[in-house]
Amino acid sequence: MGKISVYKNYIYNLGYQLLTLILPLVTTPYLSRVLGANGIGIYSYTISIITYFVLFGSLGISMYAQREIAFVQDSRVQRSRIFWETFFLKTASLAVISVIFFFTLGMFGSYTYYYRILILYLLANIFDVSYLFQGMEEFKKLVARNLLVKLLAIVAVFIFVKKPQDVGIYLLMFSLSNLLGNLSLWAYLPRYILKPHFRRMNLLKHLKPTLIMFLPQIATQVYTVLDKAMLGTLLSDKVEVGYYEQSQKLVVVLLTVITSLGTVMLPHLSNKFAKGKTEQIKQSIMTSFRVVLTLSLPMIAGLCIVAPDFMPMFLGDGFEKTVLITQVISPIIVMIGISNVIGIQYLLPTRRQSLLTVSVIAGAVINCAFNFILIPNLKSIGAAVATVVAETAVTVIQFGFVHKEFDLKRLAGSLFKSVFGCAVMLAVIKLANIYLLFDIFRSLRIVFDILIGLIVYFITLILLRDRLVLDCTKKIMEKVTK
Repeated sequence: MGKISVYKNYIYNLGYQLLTLILPLVTTPYLSRVLGANGIGIYSYTISIITYFVLFGSLGISMYAQREIAFVQDSRVQRSRIFWETFFLKTASLAVISVIFFFTLGMFGSYTYYYRILILYLLANIFDVSYLFQGMEEFKKLVARNLLVKLLAIVAVFIFVKKPQDVGIYLLMFSLSNLLGNLSLWAYLPRYILKPHFRRMNLLKHLKPTLIMFLPQIATQVYTVLDKAMLGTLLSDKVEVGYYEQSQKLVVVLLTVITSLGTVMLPHLSNKFAKGKTEQIKQSIMTSFRVVLTLSLPMIAGLCIVAPDFMPMFLGDGFEKTVLITQVISPIIVMIGISNVIGIQYLLPTRRQSLLTVSVIAGAVINCAFNFILIPNLKSIGAAVATVVAETAVTVIQFGFVHKEFDLKRLAGSLFKSVFGCAVMLAVIKLANIYLLFDIFRSLRIVFDILIGLIVYFITLILLRDRLVLDCTKKIMEKVTK
């Protein structure tokens, strides 16, 4: 697949990932005011718990199947066999987990009402076949199916969620939107796969490799979801979970711009690995490194600048603490971005997931330890610090595994230019806020800060002759002048 196709798939997948965030992001200001910090905390806590059941029920099958389908994407017979075998394996596993979930959390505890609603979300994951289209590098289909469903879900939230007691209704909207979105993809299946041949199926042969893929995923979830679960468990007040949940919203959106590249590159590079194109893989990885550095560093700097204006305006009264939490946790954008390149784009396609497993297990252990130490005293701030420390550790460990395989000195120039560009950007925005924008509406100041930051940053990189920016600028100008 050519570079243009990879670029288009990145745009499609970015749209797909961002659409999955539309519901919580677009409705965030409304829900923050209607449900309050406590209601948001209950929602975030119960979702963090159900996420673990989905994770254990899925067994890492989606990522494994995506990679395996990418290896044989040119053979309809082989990809059909892999699809149906992994689908029925995941169905059986999620069915068992759903029963366990119902007879434990669905029957006993403080939030049984909410957990019973979320059983629908568990079942919705059975019908998620997005991995087939990701393995086939058909990301456009994923965007199309999400657009209408997410828009309907947003409208439903504004219609039905009216008071602090409507947390259950919001969870129902969340679950239904996932179910409908997953079911909508099934209409495309006949174009890509054949009917299942049950007598020829061998589900168990996929169990061991999926479990190997499962280990890094469960370890990753420990330090990306467990922080909310630990906040809710170690602290009786769910308000802190609400602060933490809302603080992550903007960070997650920016992070999605970075990590969407990994979802596209996994099947693309897996197909190249199957064809023995090792050097092309390394060239693609170096480009990915440059993209991550060029985009993530100004995102972090810009987020820290606009957070004091944006978070209170976006979330309303009672969420002032989210400003500091957002600023503290923002470095994970670059850390996760780099580890995504090494782990998802390089180690997984080249069948070295054991190295990825080692790094994320280490991160999970570090995250748990720091959570236990910091949460009792620093609460949500402590959880944010623990997450940054864990993500940094994962990135450093992965660098240790691959540093001899890449000429990382070539990245030093890109890193210096991006850091220098961020410094110039921050200085100009600071001066503009002091002398020009100090007395205007908060919303306008945010818009001006973002526009000024983008213009100054990319002009600085152009003046510094950054190759990535110059190449992108050249391609844009060629398309405009056609």
